[in-house]
Amino acid sequence: MKFSFSAEQDEFRAAVRRYLTDRSSTKEVRRLMATEAGWEREGWKALNKELGLCAVRIPESLGGDGFGFGEQGIVLEEMGRALLCAPYFASTVLGAGAILNGGSPTQQQSLLPAIASGEVVATLASTEDNGAWEAGATVLTATKSGGAYRLNGHKSFVLDGHTADLIVVLARAPGSTGESGLSLFTVRGDAPGLARRPLATMDQTRKLARLVFDNVEAELLGDEGAAAAPFARTMVEAAVCLSSEMVGGAARLREDALAYAMMRMQFGRPIASFQSMKHKQADMLLEVELAKSAAYYAAAALDEGDADVIATASLAKACASDTYLQTAIHAIQIHGGIGFTWENDTHLWFKRAKGSEVLFGDAHLHREQMMRHWAA
Repeated sequence: MKFSFSAEQDEFRAAVRRYLTDRSSTKEVRRLMATEAGWEREGWKALNKELGLCAVRIPESLGGDGFGFGEQGIVLEEMGRALLCAPYFASTVLGAGAILNGGSPTQQQSLLPAIASGEVVATLASTEDNGAWEAGATVLTATKSGGAYRLNGHKSFVLDGHTADLIVVLARAPGSTGESGLSLFTVRGDAPGLARRPLATMDQTRKLARLVFDNVEAELLGDEGAAAAPFARTMVEAAVCLSSEMVGGAARLREDALAYAMMRMQFGRPIASFQSMKHKQADMLLEVELAKSAAYYAAAALDEGDADVIATASLAKACASDTYLQTAIHAIQIHGGIGFTWENDTHLWFKRAKGSEVLFGDAHLHREQMMRHWAA
């Protein structure tokens, strides 16, 4: 594995950062997070027209750029820094990932080009009200009648589920249990019988939705009853990609907290000069750099098909979860009383850190998964 980025990757990162600095200021973040959708089509189209970021990891034969998780990790890290309000994670990591892992070649050719261009926003609906991210916890059923599939049940905590054009749904055959009888289906966002509503969440910059399926017609994605492995692969990829996004946010918090400490005067000197502050800043730097290393290694493991990528992904997610939240706590403490106010921007990253901590499983769950993998 390579342990440094190439000159081309560094240049790519710089271009993405420049664009997001201009287009995703905290003023713009606050404006978008106050809307029900959480993003705007025009801004989404501009993002893909000017940078083509949705196409990064989709193969060239399917309308994409054919890069790997290393490059997608760069994009997500920069989006985490900028706290971008857009359905990028839902569409390119979850939706496109599930289609790449579970769809047939014909289905991939039919669905992915529009996702790569940003014309279609996709997402993955797997979790239900029980909040469990494991496939075996699925209750929503898919029944087949006259060659057509009908979905009945609900899904919760679906990223951008109330605005997505295409929804990949994990469902099970009636009477099946555990991971047997699970299949993936695609459903149009405007399908008859589908009710969608946004959920009230602490992190307003990332919208979640609850979907209710009432005899909704769906198309089978891939082979019937064979969704357990593709779904598990998609969750591993999602954990790695979210780790990259989280370390970007943690790095931004650390840098902003340091800049404030160097500016804030107390007793005639910057508070950054106090020994206790130096210790805190050193701890933050160490934790963020370690989390970055874990995220970069996990992305490289995915690209190279490493046999232990399941454990590596869980390690990265657990490390990034702890680091992001702890860095946010330190940043608020460094800002003092102003750090607790709505007007200060620190709370925006703190809420994203708290939401990301439990998304796709918290640190405790991933450490348990990591130990189970090594024990197997």
